[in-house]
Amino acid sequence: MPDTRSLVVERDMAHPPQRIWRALTQGPLIEEWLLQNDFQPIVGHKFRFQAPARPNWSGVIESEVLVVEPPTRLAYRWSPVGDQPGTGPQWVVTWTLTPIPTGTRLRMEQSGFTSEQEANYKGATYGWQKFLGNLEQVVAKLP
Repeated sequence: MPDTRSLVVERDMAHPPQRIWRALTQGPLIEEWLLQNDFQPIVGHKFRFQAPARPNWSGVIESEVLVVEPPTRLAYRWSPVGDQPGTGPQWVVTWTLTPIPTGTRLRMEQSGFTSEQEANYKGATYGWQKFLGNLEQVVAKLP
């Protein structure tokens, strides 16, 4: 297996873990900050994220829930579907929520980037910063 690396983004949020967990695990809320989806927080559930299609990419991300430990840990497979289903990259996105005195430290790790996937790594670095900003706005509106 080739050497791989992970992208890690951490952000401190002034909200309790339970509130952030809702935004990470409820389909309509995920759609507000990330992408259209049919997510359910059930280990083994296969679901899709849907982004706008682009040349050489359908916009579909095939996923499967790997870990659900409310309200501290969530992980799922993240596999963009290329021209041929099943031939795209395979990454794992893991969310970890840790209580801190001011709220919650949110950690997102996308693992499994190979050396040939430098463009994907750079795109994910940009994309997750944007998505986490959106997530923070969604969480702030929750009761």
